[in-house]
Amino acid sequence: MKKVFETEFAGRKLSVEFGEIAKQADGSAFVRFGDTVVLSTACCADEPKEGDFFPLTVNYEEKSYAVGKIPGSFLRREGRAGEHATLAARLIDRPIRPLFEDGFRNEVQIVATVMSVDRDNTPEMTGMLGASLALCTSDIPFDGPVAGVYVGRVDGKLVIDPTEEQRAVSDIDLAVAGTQDAIMMVEAGAAEVPEEEMLDAIMFGHEAIKELCAFQQNIIAEIGKAKREIQLYAPDPKVKADIESRIGARLVKAISIFDKLERQDAVDALKKEILDDYEKREYEDEHDYKMSMLMVNDILEGMVAAEVRRLITDEKIRPDGRKVDEIRPLDCQVDLLPRAHGSAMFTRGQTQVIGTTTLGPLSDKQLIDNLTAETERRFMHHYNFPPFSVGEIGRMGAPGRREIGHGKLGERALSYVLPSESEFPYTIRCVADVVESNGSSSQASICANCMSLMAAGVPIKGIVSGIAMGLISSGPLDGKHPYTILTDIQGLEDHFGDMDFKCAGTAKGLTALQMDIKIHGVTREVLQEALAQANRARAEIREAIAKAIPEPRPEVSKYAPKMITFKIDPSKIRDVIGKGGETIQGMIRDCDNAAIDVADDGTITIYHHNQEMIAKAKAMIDEITKEAQVGEIYEGTVTRVEDYGAFVNLFGDTDGLCHVSRLKWDYVDNANDVVSVGDTLKVVVIGLEMGKVKVSHREFEDKPEGYVERPERPAKPRGGHNDHGHGPRGDRGGHGGKPHGGRR
Repeated sequence: MKKVFETEFAGRKLSVEFGEIAKQADGSAFVRFGDTVVLSTACCADEPKEGDFFPLTVNYEEKSYAVGKIPGSFLRREGRAGEHATLAARLIDRPIRPLFEDGFRNEVQIVATVMSVDRDNTPEMTGMLGASLALCTSDIPFDGPVAGVYVGRVDGKLVIDPTEEQRAVSDIDLAVAGTQDAIMMVEAGAAEVPEEEMLDAIMFGHEAIKELCAFQQNIIAEIGKAKREIQLYAPDPKVKADIESRIGARLVKAISIFDKLERQDAVDALKKEILDDYEKREYEDEHDYKMSMLMVNDILEGMVAAEVRRLITDEKIRPDGRKVDEIRPLDCQVDLLPRAHGSAMFTRGQTQVIGTTTLGPLSDKQLIDNLTAETERRFMHHYNFPPFSVGEIGRMGAPGRREIGHGKLGERALSYVLPSESEFPYTIRCVADVVESNGSSSQASICANCMSLMAAGVPIKGIVSGIAMGLISSGPLDGKHPYTILTDIQGLEDHFGDMDFKCAGTAKGLTALQMDIKIHGVTREVLQEALAQANRARAEIREAIAKAIPEPRPEVSKYAPKMITFKIDPSKIRDVIGKGGETIQGMIRDCDNAAIDVADDGTITIYHHNQEMIAKAKAMIDEITKEAQVGEIYEGTVTRVEDYGAFVNLFGDTDGLCHVSRLKWDYVDNANDVVSVGDTLKVVVIGLEMGKVKVSHREFEDKPEGYVERPERPAKPRGGHNDHGHGPRGDRGGHGGKPHGGRR
């Protein structure tokens, strides 16, 4: 039976429908927020899956019909999830995953299908609300509800789920998710906003989340199903006791080894000792053997985690011996790669990233085809994490969800310090290649590419540094259980910790945040302490960067395209493009494949590595767009002679008519008596009328004494010629079949 629940949220109508659509799913919610509509479903397998992790998958399916578009692909149908859909799926996954019980091994799939999009009402957070309700009203065990909101700040005022217009002028772009009691996830970009102001925005968002959670609780109370019994994985206590008694003490010593590889070798040797022993034992069948070995591995991992956590919380000792607020040794270098437009290497302990910046013409912008209003992107930041960076063998190929997410975090952090398009008319691509990793490679990529941008001569507003903070708790964050916040977490601390809180920004404030947790939320106090500790760490990293390169270079690399920008009359664009693009393509060929971008407002940008080619292209455009001005003097060639005057080519395709009465001071009956086609004639422009140019030659001859000006004789057309004085001659074509500008 169909049930509809309604409320008003952020001044807009929010309604959720159950019982009519997707009834065979374990749980489904059809959510309407304004004109945005998302169908969220949840399905759970009946039996646990073999493995040592929770198999949760979140899919965010963008349907082009949601915004009235036909897909742009060859097949004209939706295909693989794009970047935005991948990031939206991660946004929903991150606050939901920690709310399943430890030991949950049944496969769960959540699908958020975006069916209608009103861009003033977020489909991402609508999908998250629907996912929470689909789980909470189903028989799938889940410790929700959870909800998320976007927070903006317009004219100093915080706004929940800002409209598209408000987001365009907001200096905070914050996504926050949580439960009734705590914050679960943060994803933010900001225009150098101080930490305390960002914290206020996070807590402001949490108050709105509480409203959504209360709305969900009312729905769950009315239609929620009883939860099914799920067999949770738990290791055999006897096996656990056996392993602990045999290697427990030695494992403690191994975990305290400073070097990552040495420590890993020592821990692996102890694990191998146990695994080899259990490998030789007899089992009932292949399944029993496989499950037993998975359990032994899990016990060993749990022992390492327990010791790492104990050392940090009880003894304040980190695996590598650092203080809790100490950064690993830093090294910053620039100009590693001679032909890259900008390159740098940032090393923090055993995490190392090579960053590069490439500059291109504006026609190199990335084209975007998704459900957002964005159609093109001028700045791109790509992150690569090859398996050799952690000493492993693995798949190489297209980026995965994690790489896309880390790349976008870096893009967000650096985007707020970039010059505007009018200040620096280049497309900018940064690439972060992780060559060694032991934690926090995403923040290292931000530091590396901040340096590569400056090395490339991009006039950024300030140095951006990033750091990853961690949390190790001894119990619930209720004030009764101690916790430790860690600066610059390494791999072990990230893997076995409770929080990964990435903070990036300048000396003025934050430009990006990302927080993920494995526990049931964090409090304002924890966030406040983490942000303050991160601020000190970021300042230390900025100092190290400034020693390598204190400010952007004044000029771009000699290998980067140089450019010049100027404006023409928009009505002249068709002349520059030419019929079918003939004119501009000819210029590109004649100027060694210079890139020429033409904007609709008449702004022209020319790019080339050689300044001479840029000057040549500009001169050609100037010649095409040039207009004669009264008083200008030209030495032109006579192109046509009629009895009433001579047509003189001034420049390019522009001719001027020198009337017979302006050829000499004396009376001339027929212009053919004075000039011939091919003669060179010095003239001055004396008038412009309706696109026609009038010129005169007699000013360059001696004027007779007592000269009296005679009335100008009217032109007498002959032979069907267009005998009127004119400006540019001939049909100069239209724009052709291509858009303005660029390398066509």
